[in-house]
Amino acid sequence: MSEAGFAGRRVALVHPSWHSCGTYRVVLGQIEAYRAMGAEVFPIAVSSDPGFVPGRDWIWKSFAQATPELDAGLRFYGGAPFHAVLGPRFLTRTLWPYLHGDQAAIRLGMAARAKLPRELAARDYDLVHCNHFFLMPVARRLARGRAPILLDTHDLQARQFELFNARMPWLSPRVAYEQMLAQELEAMRGADLLLHLNAQEAEDFRALLPEKRHALLYPPTPSAPMGPGGADIVIVSSNNTANVESVIWFLREIAPKAPGVAVKIAGNVDAGVRAGAPELYEAHKGRFLGRVDDPGAVYAGAKLVLLPTISGTGLSIKTVEAMSSGLPIIATPQALRGMDAEAFQLPGVSVVETADDFAGALTVSAADSPPRESDRSASPARAYYESRFSLPAYRRSLATLAKPLLGL
Repeated sequence: MSEAGFAGRRVALVHPSWHSCGTYRVVLGQIEAYRAMGAEVFPIAVSSDPGFVPGRDWIWKSFAQATPELDAGLRFYGGAPFHAVLGPRFLTRTLWPYLHGDQAAIRLGMAARAKLPRELAARDYDLVHCNHFFLMPVARRLARGRAPILLDTHDLQARQFELFNARMPWLSPRVAYEQMLAQELEAMRGADLLLHLNAQEAEDFRALLPEKRHALLYPPTPSAPMGPGGADIVIVSSNNTANVESVIWFLREIAPKAPGVAVKIAGNVDAGVRAGAPELYEAHKGRFLGRVDDPGAVYAGAKLVLLPTISGTGLSIKTVEAMSSGLPIIATPQALRGMDAEAFQLPGVSVVETADDFAGALTVSAADSPPRESDRSASPARAYYESRFSLPAYRRSLATLAKPLLGL
């Protein structure tokens, strides 16, 4: 069902060339929402690695194979050519700071030099929707000073960069958090409306950029299947610092206290655990499924979802996906960050604070029968998802926010 005023509108949707992660799931929801409103969507995946330019299908093959959902409509690629990163300006202002850990500088520098497909760059757009501040150079080129820009911030990135830098051997002196934050905020000033994925993020950015327009907009998260069900107890997790720390905590502190309970760990988090705790990985490698082509199938064949989250900032997309499945959940309070108080009181969602309590809840729940598909569709967690994170809920909110920018 189209939303009045959006039929035929052209929307350029800029996103990082990532897959198997929360950002990618959010991007899929954005594309689906705009198309459902009747807009013509032009998604462009932008790489932060040199050489990933348009037209080189062979270099984009791996990403294309990992993102079949984008084949449903037009899709474009962009990235900086090798020669663009060899100039003196890049070497001194981008590469040298990066060798000291400046994640903001390298990402902005690569985006500023990204080559775009001619047919994409030559079009006029009614709206540009950008994901992550570091792709604002691409968004501004597409907007041409005429189209309004919506920027999805996806958390305060300087915090994420600090977490990432903690495990990297950068040159001294290391870049300061404040330096990366300043670049992030400066890039964000070029957007007409800043969209934030959770309440804490919105509060932080309103304080940092009081002169800008802000809106809290929970992300559209595609629904996980609610059946047919099965006997699996699952953890679904991608390879980032917070997820790796959380899975290691589960294996060290919880699994030994729930002997005999089989838990499957799906997603490419296995690579991070293998690198960060090789002995622990070897002891539990039978639990890891690795990257899966269809995460939804993991939820479809499960009876219980575990969210042993101990770190991370911003809204947890995998928590939203778990709620959408209608399955019983055992979670730490950290897994529900960015959600309102109702999330902590939902029947079927057991919130536990310690490893002992988590193991105890897991041992009890492991003996339960798989819920029926009808029970999953009627679960309070599923209803919570529908009211806040479903595509219809997102589409209604997005239309309300975007209409004034389009003069509607």
